[in-house]
Amino acid sequence: MLLAIDVGNSQTVCGIFKKDSLFCHWRLKTDREKTADELAARFLPLFAMQNIQFREISGVIIASVVPTQQQAWEEFSTKYIGCTPLLVNSRMTLETGIRIATDNPSEVGADRIVNAVAAFDHYRESAIVVDFGTAITFDCISSRGEYLGGAIMPGMSISLDALAGRTAKLPRIDISIPPQKAIGANTVDAIRSGLLFGYGAMVDGLIIKLSAEFSDSPKVIATGGMAELIATYTESIQIVDPMLTLKGLYILYEKNS
Repeated sequence: MLLAIDVGNSQTVCGIFKKDSLFCHWRLKTDREKTADELAARFLPLFAMQNIQFREISGVIIASVVPTQQQAWEEFSTKYIGCTPLLVNSRMTLETGIRIATDNPSEVGADRIVNAVAAFDHYRESAIVVDFGTAITFDCISSRGEYLGGAIMPGMSISLDALAGRTAKLPRIDISIPPQKAIGANTVDAIRSGLLFGYGAMVDGLIIKLSAEFSDSPKVIATGGMAELIATYTESIQIVDPMLTLKGLYILYEKNS
């Protein structure tokens, strides 16, 4: 079994693959101060609920945008799983199946590389991957398997925190409750409208701009924790795959194991 770990700024997503299928997965808050021992204590009961023991894991692959947590996960892998993990970063020597064609490849985040690998491996055509995380990233892949770059904008949680923290009267709200219409008749509905319809419109607008720079029509794929929520407010997103990053980690492991 393979343990795939995607460490983001806000959330860490872990999945266990049996053969070529995602058997189970967890989405947990990223704690930048967690040690390897604390990670073991945190995941031992999660593994137990799936009747899996640490020693049954035969491989580990890690993509992390949080350096302190990458180190902790590496130590967890060697100490508790008993294997040296594969690490995904822009300086890696792993076979990816794509070429990073940006001005400075070392700047490209591990999660963006993994998303590009997954999109190109699955669809074999040009694509834009929209990853809804702490930041919303747009990753552009050509039909020749070139990672071209993309765009980055603040995520919805950042906007919500700023709105509640920098204003005197606007409340922190639950955006999982959809607005009934664009014109909010009260403050809460007005905020929901601005965030959900607003972010949907921003995503659509940026997809139009990015697509115009392709020589063909790219497939638009959404992933990340808020992908399913926001996709319903867009017209440009064609596929929603919340587990795309984990699938990309599995593909990378298979290419290099």
